[in-house]
Amino acid sequence: MTPAAHDQLAILREQREELQAERLRIEKAHCLAVLDHITAKIRAACPEAVYVTFAFYTSRTLDLHGVLGAQPSPLGSCPELWDNRDGEDEHPLDDIADQIESDVQAALAPHSSPAWASVHRNAASDGNSWLLELPPPDRAARVAELVREHHPEATAIVVDGRAAGRVIEIFEGVADDGTQMRTPRPGWPPACDTALAGFIAQILALPALADRHLMPLPGDYTHPFGLGTSDQVHLMPLPPTA
Repeated sequence: MTPAAHDQLAILREQREELQAERLRIEKAHCLAVLDHITAKIRAACPEAVYVTFAFYTSRTLDLHGVLGAQPSPLGSCPELWDNRDGEDEHPLDDIADQIESDVQAALAPHSSPAWASVHRNAASDGNSWLLELPPPDRAARVAELVREHHPEATAIVVDGRAAGRVIEIFEGVADDGTQMRTPRPGWPPACDTALAGFIAQILALPALADRHLMPLPGDYTHPFGLGTSDQVHLMPLPPTA
């Protein structure tokens, strides 16, 4: 191979990798946009909706079972608001059943879809039954609520897109000497950490939300674990919570 051909191959390989990365970013954003779209339609017809339940197959297709409400207690089961398999009682969701099924399938079609962070097995069923928790109306507000359950004085968090949206540090106001109070390795249960990472990954994946809620780090910021920073590490100011 001549030097010119070698250089051309290197250029094309780099361009291909950049296009593949961009395609993956767009695919993730599209999955979440589809999920948000169908969530709005579900809640318009059934405001109490919290979960979509379905059977999922290795062919990456699904059968829609229905819609459930919020679990009333840790030991209680989620109330069934609509059963797609019954077909006896009329319900407003009957009119969009096919769209719910196709949109949820589209949102979960790629293995890399951020929507998978909101899926877990239906513990109330022994069969092929899964629950997709519908996204909150405001993901940033939900993140703030989860953070402040354990760090009430939190004003902002530092999130690392290189680590699947994990929170690496919390800003908790200003000390008496005027320095920023920082808490690395936030203390919360694993379930809270997983939920936060899922919501933050979705904010990172949706350009409109990322532009609205994520900011560059201060110029003098130092990583709490001595690591380098990059354009994937962001400051996320937390909105007020009630």
